[in-house]
Amino acid sequence: MKYRIVSDIPGRLRVRCGRYVFDEGQARAVSFYLSELPHVIAAFANPVTGSILITYIYDGDVGPDKVRAALLGALEEMAIDDLPPVDAPSAYELGLDFRKRLYAMILKYAAARIFLPRRARMLLSIARSIGFIKKAVAVLRRGKVGVEVLDVAAIASSFISDNADTASSIMFLLTVSDLLDGYTRTRTKDALSENLILHVDSVWVERDGTRENIPLADLKLHDLVVVGAGSVLPVDGTVVAGEATVDQSSMTGEPIPIRRTRLDSVFAGTVVTEGSLTVEVTALAQESRISRIVELIDTNDRLKASVQGKAERIADRIVPFSFLFAAGVFLLTRSVEKALAVLLVDYSCAIKLATPISIISAMREAAARRIMVGGGKFLEAAAEASVVIFDKTGTLTTSRPAVSKVIPFEGFTREDVLCAAACLEEHFPHSVARAVIRQAEGEGLTHEEIHAEPEYIVAHGVAAMFRNERVVIGSRHFVEEDEHIAISGEERRIIEENAGGDSVLYLGVAGKAAGIICVSDPPRKEAADVIRELKASGIDEIVMLTGDGELTAKAVCDELGIEKYHAQVLPEDKAKIVENYKSDGRTVMMVGDGINDAPALAAANVSVAMRDSSDIAQETADIVLLDSDLMALITLRRLSEAMMRRVRNNFRGIVTFNTACLALGVGEILSPSATALLHNSSSMAFSAASMRNYRVENTNSPSIADLTHAAPGGVATA
Repeated sequence: MKYRIVSDIPGRLRVRCGRYVFDEGQARAVSFYLSELPHVIAAFANPVTGSILITYIYDGDVGPDKVRAALLGALEEMAIDDLPPVDAPSAYELGLDFRKRLYAMILKYAAARIFLPRRARMLLSIARSIGFIKKAVAVLRRGKVGVEVLDVAAIASSFISDNADTASSIMFLLTVSDLLDGYTRTRTKDALSENLILHVDSVWVERDGTRENIPLADLKLHDLVVVGAGSVLPVDGTVVAGEATVDQSSMTGEPIPIRRTRLDSVFAGTVVTEGSLTVEVTALAQESRISRIVELIDTNDRLKASVQGKAERIADRIVPFSFLFAAGVFLLTRSVEKALAVLLVDYSCAIKLATPISIISAMREAAARRIMVGGGKFLEAAAEASVVIFDKTGTLTTSRPAVSKVIPFEGFTREDVLCAAACLEEHFPHSVARAVIRQAEGEGLTHEEIHAEPEYIVAHGVAAMFRNERVVIGSRHFVEEDEHIAISGEERRIIEENAGGDSVLYLGVAGKAAGIICVSDPPRKEAADVIRELKASGIDEIVMLTGDGELTAKAVCDELGIEKYHAQVLPEDKAKIVENYKSDGRTVMMVGDGINDAPALAAANVSVAMRDSSDIAQETADIVLLDSDLMALITLRRLSEAMMRRVRNNFRGIVTFNTACLALGVGEILSPSATALLHNSSSMAFSAASMRNYRVENTNSPSIADLTHAAPGGVATA
């Protein structure tokens, strides 16, 4: 595609292809295609101007020049006509629709004030008030005296005092506020939808009696998908074979996993906790019920931040006092004008609008930074956390560990140990399991499914029938204590001499110790900096949990600057440690990535899973980091703290401004129409200000706020 660069600064690239080079549908496809490229935060194609705005991130390893070159190469190779269509409206189209509706509302309001006679304006205002009256009646029927009732009282008072223009102004400003709120929520929902897409790259399918692993994109309707314990269902479907318990809480809210068997329906995004299923695909990923999660986040009171709930309760409780204050002013002054000034100014409207918009904006920005947040309450908990607990393997340590040694015991060969281990581990996505599989593949060992269905024993390891013998792999506790496989003194000596600071997987075959696999798992390069930044942000205590031995745990903590750790910890013990901190009144953030971290993740006030986490860990976690970089935790902390500051500042500003309006209205310095205009304008202004990007310093790339140029109201332009 031909283009001309019109703006090029680090983190932000704008090119122009010519007016009307692509239509709205093609602009949507271009935006989606470019936004999926590595390092790209957002891409907006404008069909009118033919310009494309791309904002991107970079770091020390991949600098701006390298990212820019890759983007320009993608633009040159892009064939607009070959791009697949995208049904969802783009951010540009949403912004364009918002502006059109806003401009139309302003023009209608201005035209009515200029061209219609007074009586016609009054009749029009009365007709418009019917909708507001219906909302107020609905609130009263629920036994509440809400903001809607106060709005109608102000509108009615304006009519009673023969001031239809004031009533019209009130209704206009309320309508604009609703439009602004709706636009913000829609933009945020779309951002969340894009990031809630299931991050499943491949699936096991059964075809012609054999199993094969295929890319998710190649899956077709009526294919038979095989899903084992600990894995997420990638599609909606009907069970045709197998039996399992499935955690459907993300869809139904049911706290207890339910039994699913033949002919039962299952849904994408739910997790098989025990057993395995063969599922016939009835809806592909893009058509599944996963979209309902977005609606759940937006509407479920359990996911709202407590500060939002408090704001809403305060807003509702203020309304009766506004009526009482207005009545008191009238009784003392006998002035309808002063009483009307009180009714026309209230605190609740702005509080109720600005707080959720601040929270939604933070969630939207988190999504742009590839941090998936499940609800406002979790951002609030991230800001208030005083204890951060890390799992070691795959979280503090590299997401790509490597096998350093394979040591067979008497009666077994190295190939026997590695092949059996890879065969069992291939069904359980975890960084250590992937290291074993990579090693086997690198040595050319085949590990086809020559075993019965593997059984994941939550807490400890994997067991299966392999060549007609029971094979187990996992922690020393699992092999020695649970499976009662004896480890001789000579074998212990071999382990001590070879393991060093590595993580150790124990393999048992037919009740006998077969060997060990040592996995080198060095800390992530950014881990020490993250620990230091967390302490600087006000975290009182950082703790590491691991199933590894004392020597391994101490070596990692000494290197990272962590003072407290627990070694050889079982999954249920991890959850108990979290609960102990919570019982002391501490707010706990748990960061993990494995299936065995799920109980602790569920127990924490806020839980975070890594991009390479197991499916069940991502499903359990409240927040998922979509990039495998722990520095995102610092961005999360700063963003959540900025959100709380904005909420508090909004509250103080709303109270101060509206108190001043009340005083000026009661003192007859301002007319009721002027106080109404100021009050409603301020509500709109606080809401619009709450939509602004948070100027949070990104830890390894330019700030989103600095990269994204937005029109008033947060409408991104290209």
